[in-house]
Amino acid sequence: MIHRHCFSVIQNKYKMVSIHNDCLSITIDPKGAELKNLYNKNTGVDYMWSGDPAFWNKTSPVLFPIIGSLKNDTCYVEGRAYQMGRHGFAREMMFTVAGQDSSSVSFSIESDANTLQKFPFQFRLEIAYNISVDALHVTYKVHNTGGDLMYFSIGGHPAFKVPLIPGNDYSDYYLEFSKKENAGRWPISPEGLIETRPESLLENSQRISLSKELFLKDALVFKNLQSDKVKLLSPRSPHGLQFDFPGFPYLGIWAAKHADFVCIEPWCGIADSVNSNQQLKEKEGINALEAGNVFERRWSVQVF
Repeated sequence: MIHRHCFSVIQNKYKMVSIHNDCLSITIDPKGAELKNLYNKNTGVDYMWSGDPAFWNKTSPVLFPIIGSLKNDTCYVEGRAYQMGRHGFAREMMFTVAGQDSSSVSFSIESDANTLQKFPFQFRLEIAYNISVDALHVTYKVHNTGGDLMYFSIGGHPAFKVPLIPGNDYSDYYLEFSKKENAGRWPISPEGLIETRPESLLENSQRISLSKELFLKDALVFKNLQSDKVKLLSPRSPHGLQFDFPGFPYLGIWAAKHADFVCIEPWCGIADSVNSNQQLKEKEGINALEAGNVFERRWSVQVF
C-alpha cells in the first residue's frame, strides 16, 4: 500500500521526478536519469552540488558505455571505427520511467539507430533509485539485448556539496577510506588519457584532505583499492556522508577548478591509456557481457 504522506512521484516528459520518505527527498532529471537533489529532512541539508554552469553544469551523470576518454575519441570493433566523446552518450539521452513503487523509481533507455552509429551493440540500460531511511541506493543494470558479446564500461559521477553547511570552508573536509591504503593516483594526460605510471599519494593512510589545489591537475584516479567505502567528514560539522561502492574496481575523485564540490566516482571501467591500441575488447577494465545476460552494480550513499 502506498501512503500518500510519505511518497510522491511527479513525472512527465519535461518535469523532474521526485520521491521521498520520512527522512529523505530526492529529485531526478529524466535527461540522463541524473540525480539532482538529495535532501535530508532531519538535518536540513541538500548534499548535492547545485550544478552551477560557471563551474560544471552536471550533478550526477551516468557514464556509459565508456568512462573517460577514448584515444582520439575513437575505438575499434571488428575493424570498424566508432567515435564517442568523453563518458559516452547515456548522460545526454532522455530516459523513460520504467517502474515505481513506494520507495523507488527506475529509468531506462534502449539502443537505437543513433546509438548504434557510436556503439555497435544492442542494449537496455536501467537505472534504479531506492531510498531506505537515510540512505540512497543507485543500481545500474545493463542488458545485452543483441546476439553478440557486448563490451562496455559503466560508472557514476555524483557531485557532493563542499562545504555542506555555511560557515565551513572547503579545506575543513576530508575523505576517509574504510581501510588503510597504499595507492598512487594515476595521472591524466592533457588529452584525458591515463598515464603509464602512478604518482605517490596514499601511503598506509586512510585520509585525503580536500583542497582546491588537489584537483588542478584533473581527477585523482585509483585502481583496485582495498576499501569499498569512503566517508566525507569535517571536524567542524556533524554532517557528512558514507559512500559505498562494492564491485567497482576503479574510483575517481574530482572537482572542477575552484568549485565547491567533490565527486566520488565508482567505475567499472577507465579511460584509455596513452598507449592504448584503441581496440574496445582489449581496453583496460572493459566488461564483456554475453547475449541475453545482465550486468548489475550498485552504489549507495548514507547521509547524516
